[in-house]
Order: sequence, then structure tokens, then C-alpha cells
Amino acid sequence: MKKTLFEKLWSAHVVDSVNDTTDIVYIDRHFIHEVTSPVAFSGVEDRGLKVFRPNQTVATPDHNVPTIDQHLPIQEELSRNQVDALTRNCQNHNVNLYGLGHPFHGVVHIIGPELGLTQPGMTIVCGDSHTSTHGAFGSIAFGIGTSQVESVFSTQCLLLAKPKTMKIEINGTLDKGVEAKDIILYIISKISSSGGTGYFVEYCGSAIESLSMEERMTICNMSIEMGARGGMIAPDQTTYDYIQGKEYSPKGEDWDNALAYWKTLKSDEGAEFDAVLEFDAADIAPMITYGTNPGMGIKVNTTIPSLEDIDADTRPTFQKSLDYMGFEAGQELLGKQVNWVFLGSCTNGRIEDLRTFSEFVKGKKKADNINALIVPGSKKVEQQAIAEGIDKILEEAGFVMREPGCSSCLAMNEDKIPPGEYSVSTSNRNFEGRQGPGARTLLASPLTAAAVAVSGKIVDVRELL
Repeated sequence: MKKTLFEKLWSAHVVDSVNDTTDIVYIDRHFIHEVTSPVAFSGVEDRGLKVFRPNQTVATPDHNVPTIDQHLPIQEELSRNQVDALTRNCQNHNVNLYGLGHPFHGVVHIIGPELGLTQPGMTIVCGDSHTSTHGAFGSIAFGIGTSQVESVFSTQCLLLAKPKTMKIEINGTLDKGVEAKDIILYIISKISSSGGTGYFVEYCGSAIESLSMEERMTICNMSIEMGARGGMIAPDQTTYDYIQGKEYSPKGEDWDNALAYWKTLKSDEGAEFDAVLEFDAADIAPMITYGTNPGMGIKVNTTIPSLEDIDADTRPTFQKSLDYMGFEAGQELLGKQVNWVFLGSCTNGRIEDLRTFSEFVKGKKKADNINALIVPGSKKVEQQAIAEGIDKILEEAGFVMREPGCSSCLAMNEDKIPPGEYSVSTSNRNFEGRQGPGARTLLASPLTAAAVAVSGKIVDVRELL
């Protein structure tokens, strides 16, 4: 029987089947951070247990950490308590922790790939919805809840309903100024923020194959924003080249054996998916969101949909979203002044994102009305940026590179957007209050964010290249 890549990996990890739709699945890699792990650790301890296989769990604090003065104690009490609890729990259960100040510290979905902990063929989970990022390596990766974190701690397994499969194929050549972030925002705008519900997505096609690993991670990262359980891309030479030589990647004969296996990880020719979508890369433009879910996106040079374009049943929520954002149906966003720009998060906090941003702003100046949060996703990204002189380029243009963390992706730390103000953000969510109470978030690519940062308003970056 011909199988999809997802089906191959799922069946290879089934420990036992409960019924036709539910399996007990073994988990190869478990990532944890300070927000969703404390209660799970307590649950394990309340039953007199220890973490079953601690060497398969890796921890790092990221959501609550400040992005300046990380050498000082965390000032905000709740954040400090959560980070301290993670440290204690990892010590008590012999879990590997990359804490503040460690050269491997960073956002959980950035350090996994850059350290070689993320590898093709794995099942990977984390108490964080954007675990789908790791699917870019040809793995089954998805977010789990706190009770499931406890289950993995206790058994290294999960009881799971098997999702359906969807193939999203994108062929053709991308236009100048169009980035991976634009691809995924375009897809979500086409199928909505619930269009992938119940599915695990495989992305393929010539446009996907042309992307770097960091760009593929951006695509898979936001699979959850279309409602999908996760997203994946079959490994290829680009994948192998990225992994080779990393801290925890296989070495010597182990590498040869792993590589031989990884090369088998692809969907069989003629394998059937439950749903198939096809898009033309030439139709994708720089994107920006205008509403309060990632599906409310448009090409930056077009207008917000009119009420007549919206299904009658959803018009009330559409209007509610526009009211929150301070926009009107049919409005053009080009020329709209914004006061904040955020570069970072597990979506766009990698070295390529900082390179893209700095290359655009080099020789230019930050607009006077712009407040910018430029946040590398890890210490390794930060140090690479310094080695390449990116920090100096940013300083000369009027920007400051901060220290690693989730930062303004979400309002769980000090990096908040003030109420009512607009933020062009390279993060993954634009929900009400996501970047701070009353903050108004417009999702975009690092290149578009750079153009906005020097223009002080929303622009079509293609006109500035």
C-alpha cells in the first residue's frame, strides 16, 4: 500500500492501537519551557514518579524572559517564579536545561533545530502550539496540553487520534520581495484560520523545495494558524546539509546510517491524501494581516475585503475584528502609519531573518515614529549576528538588537505594545491583546517589517527594492 510521509512515520511510532482511530504513539523528542511544564512536573511528583526518560527531554525558558539585562534577576514576579520553577524541576528530574546565560539558550523552537536535536523521522512534542515548526525536517511535530506533557514525562508515549492528511503543493517562482512568511500568510488567507482543522499538512512543490531550512521552518511554524494539527516537509539535501555538524546531530557511522534512513522519508508516488490544494507561486505577493486572526490577510497592495465579500454568517465577527483594529471594510492599508515593528519569535527570529532585515536597513535610518524590537531567537543567533556585524548595521540605522526570548510575540514579558497602537510584527498571531492589552497587530514578513521600520508606514517593499 502506498503511504504518505505522515502515515509512514505515524505507523513506525505506534506502540499499540486502541481502536481504528486511536493509537498509543511513542515520542522521540520532548521540548519543554517554563509556562506549560510546572503543573505537569507536579502531577508526576504527586504520583511518586520521576521523568521516565529525561535524556529525551530538553528545556529552555523563553516566554517570560526579559530581552534586556538577562544577567540580572527577573523583575516581574510571575515570570521569575515560572523560570525558577523550571530550573528546580529540571534539577530534580535530571532534565537538560539551557537556562538564561547558557550559550545554547533561546526560544524552544529555534534551539532544537540549530542544535541538531530536531531530526527527520522523529515524533516531537512540546507544550506549545508552534511545535509544528520542527516538521520542516520531515518529522511529526505538534503541540500538546499540560496533561499530555505529564503523560510524556511519565511514559514517553501519548494516546492520540490519528489526523487526516492534506497536501499543499506550491509550484513556480516567487516574485521579488516575497518571502516564506508571505507564502504561509497567503495560504491561510485562502483557506481561513480553520481550513486545516483535523489535518496534518505536507507542503511540497518546486517553490517549497527552493526554500532554505529556516524558510521551511517559518512555513511549518504557522500550520497551526490554519487549524492544522501540524505541518511537514519531506527531507532532502537542503535538510541534510543543515543538520550535518550540529551539536547533537549524528556523527561518523551513525551519520551514515541516519542519512540512509532519512533518504527513505518521502510520500510514495501515488499515495492518497484526504485533501489536496494547489497554488501558483507567481500569485503570491507581500502579505499583511488586517484583522484579529492570521486568516484575515491581504496582499499589501490591495484593500480590506468589503462586507459584500464576506459570508453573511461571519459578518458580525468580521466587523468586530475591524472595530478592534480601527479599520474599515474596503480600506487600503498602504500609507497607514504604524509606531511599532517587531522582528523575532519562533517564526522569524533566526539568523536569516536578521540578515534580511539588516540588509534592507543598511545605509538607511529608522523612521522617527517607529519603536523597534529586534530580538534574536537564541544566543547562537545573537552571537552569529554579532560575528557578522549585523548589530553594528542595526545600530547605525537607529535600531538596537536585544537579547533572546519570545519577546513581543505574546504579552507574557516586558516587551508589550501599548494599547491602541499598531505593530507590524513578524510573529505568528494577531489575536486581540496578543502583543499587549489593546495592541493592534499586523503580521508580515521580515522584509516588509524592515521597509515599514524605515518608512514609518505600511509600504509595498517591492517598490523599494
